[in-house]
Amino acid sequence: MSRHYEWIVILFAAVIFLSGIISPPSLMDDVDASQALIARNMLQSGDWVTARLDGVAFLDKAPLKYWITVVFFSVFGTHDWAARIPSALSAIALCWVTFCFGRWAFSPKVGFYAGLFLSTCIGLFLFTRIVIPDVILTLSVTVSLWALLRALDGEEEHPRLWAYTMAASLAAGLLLKSLIGLVFPVGVAFLFLLLTRRLFDRQAWQRLFPFTSFLIFIAIAAPWHVLAIIRNPPYFNFTMHAGPGQYHGFFWFYFINEQVLRFLNARYPRDYNTVPRLYFWLFHLVWLFPWSVYLPTLVRLSYKPVDRQGRARLLALCWIGLVMVFFTLSTTQEYYSMPIYPALALLLGCGVAANDDSIGVGARVISVVAACAAVAICWILVSVRGLPTPGDISTALTQNSDAYTLSLGHMHDLTLRSFAYLRIPLVIAGLAFLIGAVGAWRLRGERALLAMAVMMVIFFQAARLALVTFDPYLSSRPIAEALNRAPRGKLVIYGNHNAISSLLFYSEDKCLMLNGRYFNLEYGSYAPDAPPVFINDDDFSRLWSQPEQWYLALTDDDLPHVQKIVARERLHLVAAVGGKSLFSNLHIAPPSL
Repeated sequence: MSRHYEWIVILFAAVIFLSGIISPPSLMDDVDASQALIARNMLQSGDWVTARLDGVAFLDKAPLKYWITVVFFSVFGTHDWAARIPSALSAIALCWVTFCFGRWAFSPKVGFYAGLFLSTCIGLFLFTRIVIPDVILTLSVTVSLWALLRALDGEEEHPRLWAYTMAASLAAGLLLKSLIGLVFPVGVAFLFLLLTRRLFDRQAWQRLFPFTSFLIFIAIAAPWHVLAIIRNPPYFNFTMHAGPGQYHGFFWFYFINEQVLRFLNARYPRDYNTVPRLYFWLFHLVWLFPWSVYLPTLVRLSYKPVDRQGRARLLALCWIGLVMVFFTLSTTQEYYSMPIYPALALLLGCGVAANDDSIGVGARVISVVAACAAVAICWILVSVRGLPTPGDISTALTQNSDAYTLSLGHMHDLTLRSFAYLRIPLVIAGLAFLIGAVGAWRLRGERALLAMAVMMVIFFQAARLALVTFDPYLSSRPIAEALNRAPRGKLVIYGNHNAISSLLFYSEDKCLMLNGRYFNLEYGSYAPDAPPVFINDDDFSRLWSQPEQWYLALTDDDLPHVQKIVARERLHLVAAVGGKSLFSNLHIAPPSL
């Protein structure tokens, strides 16, 4: 039965996360393409120490995610789908590890429920559509905390192996998400040892093999940090002031600005926003949907560390509490709490397994919610019937650039008319909710849970199709394709590199940046070795008047400013798709048919 459960979890996870690789939308702008560009540059340059975009030092993030992507690029080529493989495989591994954790700590049934809940919840799907390291970080945190319990368990025959696994996972977390990857598992371990009265227990520490574990941690984590400091001087600066035009080297930006000042909401440049605290907590009802309906079952669980199950539940509680309190006191994005998803899944699995009657109650609630969602989708489809769909979906969206510093900021752009472009995804989503509503109402026990899981699998495929429709709006690939077809020339992009970054991924061109000292590239632009790729209005006007071929890529919001710099008759439109445009300084004859 345990093996049966295991393969069901793996199957659900594989169908959900691998489908985005087999037929994905292209790389979106912003963080997706930027991450892929950094990895491609590492592959081409051979410099795996300093991350760079267009030759400019990008010192914000830890490198392990780039390194993993480089490996897949070297095997499969620099394709957009290859950049998504690490997140997809990590999500599948995370669901499997959560199942194994639950099976070891509780029972095969709890492990099954935990793995199923995690693989089919909205949050894990939604935040693995973006090429960010958080799902890999969540995997490293989960492995390290499971290894902690295994090492401390008196029945464990190989505590040394698990202690070393924990050390390696902690090092991987540090290389994935800098200090966060270390603070979370170490902080949870501290709370757990304190509450179980083992913080000063000599036998407990002996089972963790602290000296050799520390050596393993240092051997993995230290080399890159040392090399990054040496290659990006000045070496050490501890000033707590951040401002424009200042460059203090890698150490200051990576540790002081990006870690300390960001926690204090004083980081410069401020290229992020923060979700209101109440919303940050309540959003978990959505991120865990549909399984958040079983959250009340957590109240009835015992968290006393009298046995393996009690210790595991207490660890999960410490795990959730520390992460949520940390981000309540700091800046927050919607996906920052992803590391607690496995802990919540484990507790939900315990709660449902401990009370079979709760499955039926929750299933009926979900049935009603799914039925309401199906009705709402029918209303939308009726409302947009007959509406024309000229061009791409960008023509039916609003612009809310102030919200784009949040990971889901583009949700504000939706209008009723935009759903006319999403008819097929809406039909599939409606079918998913209908299946879920009927299955959850009529079936009992595990069959009801599987019906809800199937509902989510189908719904995720509808969401994936919707992302394909949004591709011209969220990605610059159509502009890149137009540039690739045009005569060879030099490229200038206006403003924020992230806003149009996938243009460079698909065109494989270097560029100049007009007024581009923006967000994450601003700090690196003042480094002593920064390339001369940043130009101002006067520079651009001079270059644009030359007889050689130049191209300018920008968002439509920036076009009025450019029209003040050069005459409109000097701006020859090459392509305009999804709210972005490509202009040439020379007239380009249309291709012959």
